Amino acid sequence: MTTKTTTTEAGHHQNSMFDAVLARLDFAAKIYGLSDDVANVLRSPQKQVKVYLPVLMDNGKMQVFEGFRTIHSTVLGPSKGGIRYGMDVCDDEVKALSAWMTFKCAVANLPYGGAKGGIKCDPRALSVSELERLTKAYTTALADVFGPNKDIPAPDMGTSGREMAWIVDAYNKVHNGNFPGVVTGKPVGLGGSQGRDAATGRGVMVATLAALKKMNLDFKKVTAAVQGFGNVGLNAARLLSEQGIKICAIGDHTATFWNEKGIDIQAAIRYTKENGGILKGFTGGVEIKNTDLLTSNVDVLVPAALQNVITEEVAVKIKAKLIIEGANGPTVAEADHILQEKGIIVVPDILANSGGVTVSYFEWVQNNYGHYWTEDEVNAKHDISMNEAFEHVWNNGQKYKTTMRIGAYITALKKVELGIKARGNF
Repeated sequence: MTTKTTTTEAGHHQNSMFDAVLARLDFAAKIYGLSDDVANVLRSPQKQVKVYLPVLMDNGKMQVFEGFRTIHSTVLGPSKGGIRYGMDVCDDEVKALSAWMTFKCAVANLPYGGAKGGIKCDPRALSVSELERLTKAYTTALADVFGPNKDIPAPDMGTSGREMAWIVDAYNKVHNGNFPGVVTGKPVGLGGSQGRDAATGRGVMVATLAALKKMNLDFKKVTAAVQGFGNVGLNAARLLSEQGIKICAIGDHTATFWNEKGIDIQAAIRYTKENGGILKGFTGGVEIKNTDLLTSNVDVLVPAALQNVITEEVAVKIKAKLIIEGANGPTVAEADHILQEKGIIVVPDILANSGGVTVSYFEWVQNNYGHYWTEDEVNAKHDISMNEAFEHVWNNGQKYKTTMRIGAYITALKKVELGIKARGNF
C-alpha cells in the first residue's frame, strides 16, 4: 500500500497544510498501531486563540491586525513554537505548524509540546516603531497564554531576535517581573544563547552528514542544491560547503543560480549582506528558474524556503538521491509515494530542521539556570542531540519498513502516546 492510497482512503487531499499533517499522522498511526484514542487527541489542537490588535500607525490612523496562537499539545511539557509575520498567516497554517512542533519536539526528545503563532501583516511594509507597537499589542493580548512554563514563543518567518526582545519587555511589564525564559531566540545580550542563529542550518548539516554515512557516500564527492538563502538556507549552505560538499545551486525569492564547478558560498553571503539580503545580481553562477533548482542534477537537495514546493509534478523530475527538508512542509503528501518509489531518501522537516528548537531548549535551560554556555559547548550538545534523533528515526524507519518521514512520525507518536497514557484521563 502506497502513501498516496492511504492518504486518499483517509480522505485527506492537499487542501490545506493541516490536511497534510493528518495524512502523515493517519498513515504512521496505521503502521505503528496507534490507538484510536491517542490518534483522536492528536487530531485536534488543545487551544486556538485569535485576537484583533488595534495599532496606531505612523500616519496617525488606527489599523486592526489579526493575530493567532494555536497550542496543539502540552502533554510532554510547555508548548513551544515560533511566531511568524506574513500576509498568508491564517488559522489553517498556524494549526498545522503547531502540530508539526509537537512532533518535532518529540522527535528531538525535548520536554516540550507544540504551538505556533502569527500575525497577518506585511512586516516589510511596516516601520520599526509600527512593528514594535504591533508586537507588544500581540504580547499583551496573549499575556495569559504565554509563560516560561506554559507557552514559549520563538522567531519564525518575518520575525527575529528583535521581536523576541520586545515580547520579553511587554510580558515583563504585564507580569511585573523578569522572565527571560518566556521566549527563545533572543539577542545574546538579553539572555539569548550562543549558536542559536545558525542552529537550524547546523541541524540540516548534521542530518545531511548522518544520511550520507548511511548511504555510504563520500562528502567530498557529493554535490548539493539549496533552495532558500535566508537564515536556514544560508547557514546550511555555508556549513555543508565547509564539510567539503560542493554547492552547485542556491536561490532565494529574487534569483536562483547554478554553477557546475560549485558556488563560492562565502562570496554569496558577502553579496547578500552588501545588497539588502537578496541574491539578485550575484555573479557567481548562471541564473536559472527557481523550479529548475529543485530538479537540478545534484546528489543532495535542501528545500529551505517555502512549503509545498515539491509537488507530484516536481517529484517525478527530481534527480537528487537525498532530500533534507530545511523548510517546514516543503513536500506535499501526494508526492511522498513518488519519492519512495524512486528510492530517494527524504530526511523530513520534523527531524531535519529541529536544530533550531533544540538550541531554543538549551536557551530556555540556560535562562532557568542563569548560567550560559560557550558556542562550542552549545554546538557540541546540539550535534549529539541531532545525531541521536537521526538514529531513532532511521531505526524506526527500518523496523517498520517505511520511509524516514513515517519513521519520524512513529518516533514522535511513541513518545507522545506514552505521555498521554501516563497522565490518565478526566
